[in-house]
Amino acid sequence: MHGAGIQDPHSFDRLVADHMGVTVEKVVGAGLEATFDLRGKMAVGRDDPAAAHPESSRRVMWPEFQCGCIGGERSFFVDVPEEEVHRKAGQPVDHRFAADIAEMEDGRRARVEESIEGGGGAFGTAVGVGEQSEASVRKIDPVVHVVSCVSTVGRAGDATPRANGILSDSSGSVDRILRSPTFSDRKPPMTVVTRFAPSPSGSLHVGGARTALFCWAFARGRAGRFVLRIEDTDRKRSSEAASLGFMTDLDWLGIGWDEGPVHGDQGGGDHGPYFQSERLPVYTGLLERLVAEGKAYHAFDTPAELDAKRKAAREAKQAYRYDRAALELPAEEVAAKLAAGEPSVIRFRTPDAPITIVDEVLGEATLPEGEVDDFVIRKADGFPTYHFAVVVDDAMMKVSHVLRAQEHFNNTAKHIVLQDALGFERPVYGHLSLIFNPDGSKMSKRDKDKTLRAAVRERGIDSPPVDAAGEPVVPAEAWTNWLGDKTVQLELASLEAAASLLGVALPEINVADFRRSGYLPEALCNFLALNGWSAGDDLEKFDLEFLSANFGLDRVQKTPAKFDRDKLLAFNLDAIQAMDADGFHDRARAHAEVFHPVFLERLDDAQFRVLCDASRERSKTLDEPFRTNRFLVAGDDEIEWTVNKPVRKAMFKGEPTGLALLESILPSLEASENFDAETLETMITAFAENHAEGNLGRIAQPLRIAVSGGPVSPPIFDTLAILGRDAVVARIRACLAALAAEG
Repeated sequence: MHGAGIQDPHSFDRLVADHMGVTVEKVVGAGLEATFDLRGKMAVGRDDPAAAHPESSRRVMWPEFQCGCIGGERSFFVDVPEEEVHRKAGQPVDHRFAADIAEMEDGRRARVEESIEGGGGAFGTAVGVGEQSEASVRKIDPVVHVVSCVSTVGRAGDATPRANGILSDSSGSVDRILRSPTFSDRKPPMTVVTRFAPSPSGSLHVGGARTALFCWAFARGRAGRFVLRIEDTDRKRSSEAASLGFMTDLDWLGIGWDEGPVHGDQGGGDHGPYFQSERLPVYTGLLERLVAEGKAYHAFDTPAELDAKRKAAREAKQAYRYDRAALELPAEEVAAKLAAGEPSVIRFRTPDAPITIVDEVLGEATLPEGEVDDFVIRKADGFPTYHFAVVVDDAMMKVSHVLRAQEHFNNTAKHIVLQDALGFERPVYGHLSLIFNPDGSKMSKRDKDKTLRAAVRERGIDSPPVDAAGEPVVPAEAWTNWLGDKTVQLELASLEAAASLLGVALPEINVADFRRSGYLPEALCNFLALNGWSAGDDLEKFDLEFLSANFGLDRVQKTPAKFDRDKLLAFNLDAIQAMDADGFHDRARAHAEVFHPVFLERLDDAQFRVLCDASRERSKTLDEPFRTNRFLVAGDDEIEWTVNKPVRKAMFKGEPTGLALLESILPSLEASENFDAETLETMITAFAENHAEGNLGRIAQPLRIAVSGGPVSPPIFDTLAILGRDAVVARIRACLAALAAEG
């Protein structure tokens, strides 16, 4: 492909060609000395025959192709079987490509279009891409066609060789930082490895969950590996609780990881540790190497000095770029400062060249020379920055595809130059659109803060709510500051505690919020997949198996997704309605075990089953049977009756009144030996025939209000059966006493 080879082997001394199966190391006579990643190292040329000796561990070609071998005077053979690999150069070897390279190239060009922009000249040769054949071996002139990378092209879109790296002339000067061509939805040249690498500084946002979902689906659908890595180098903001929360949320969603921290039956792997804070020796060694090679340097600028320079740039209406002042220091002075323990950071020396980012979703962008300054890669506390750690870890964990939020797109330039400096292969990048609220605002924790603030101001609440022990859940001073300054936000735990005590429903933002609210993980995953990706053919309902089999970057949307809560709720309702009674019971019980254990403590198995059966058809979430029926587990003396319009109508209107009907039915309820729903339905229906002209509602609604405190409950016979005779009788008596004065 264009740019994958060179026409004149004497024109350039090195082409770092990742995913090509070959790295050209130097010119040897009329041929090349090259490393073939699966088959070892051997020399080519009339004057330097050498034996093949496999020694490389990197696997960069598809497993069905055994990479390449060079043998014979001015001859180039490819795809050597295992038994042939020890042949000496100069001897013929069997191979599986029979057409000569020119014919292969002509056929390839007729089927697919792949090129490196700016190709041509010394960058323009495209060689070695063709079809398999059983025909006889042909010899190929390496002077005409120097570098060969093998692949198959069965149809447009199957080929995936990529090239990247720094191409230099014989003096070693950088000509340009090459782009990394990638080709969407084509079989990758190696095992696909994706990763999700959250920072444990809070709860797992649904946007992060969607990223994890896409990474998981992309790898799983290509028989690859999905890695979970915890990026906890920011020690001030990271917490073990957040790390555990991330893993719990992913596990609940059904997004399992092949490598990563151990959590239940998930995790482990050969490329750990999977917490960045445990990988410091790895980072330190590579940082020292960059410094020794002159690609990075210690900088001793104080925060005050840097602030002054930034201020001066702002006053000059210029973008601030680090001025490389630290490079002015003599080596002896640097050594003395380090020996004295003077605080320093390490900055990467960014090459003075444009940087081109190629993204499978957003396309290509080139940052001009100087746009990326010499950025910090190790902080003064000895920990690497995000940019350095993520590049190292991606390489060490063999990540082939980096899928992440669009907000990281500009960071990619820094990562590219670091990868080149460290000699790492560049992964394929795909940056995903953000998730917004329907009004176009970004979904964030601030949405919760806004909701609570609005409710507090509407109610005129000046002091923080107190807990059961009488202690404020938010310190009074912090509460006052929060009320007076809309830029101040409460800590999430305090905010949620205050909202709970005040009865304020907060919007769901994090995965844990949706789980607590009773959304099904399969419905949430289905919905999240549609926030930024299209299955095509107007298909909206699918499961994780379908997603993993069909997810590709070609259908990932560039524009921000709008999070439609009504649509998610409809998805969840449909999923619940599709369950049978046993399925709903089991899921509701599992939800209650985590979020509403009091229901399992107060209700026996039969009562709980009645609650589930009575609630399934009208529940949109798993939480509704519990959230709307708290009266079932409340103490009899905790029920209160507010005389609003519905209560007044049910209790005080008509002749006889609802209160009078309650008094009349009370003896029958007290005397009933069986208190199951069927017996109660027979008794209460007969009572209505005799005392309410057959109008069941005349007695059903007063009963509902008496036992629940309000006009809404599950079907009345089920409700009474769940509560039991003693509680029903006690609550009716208390209601009659409380409302007697109102009449």
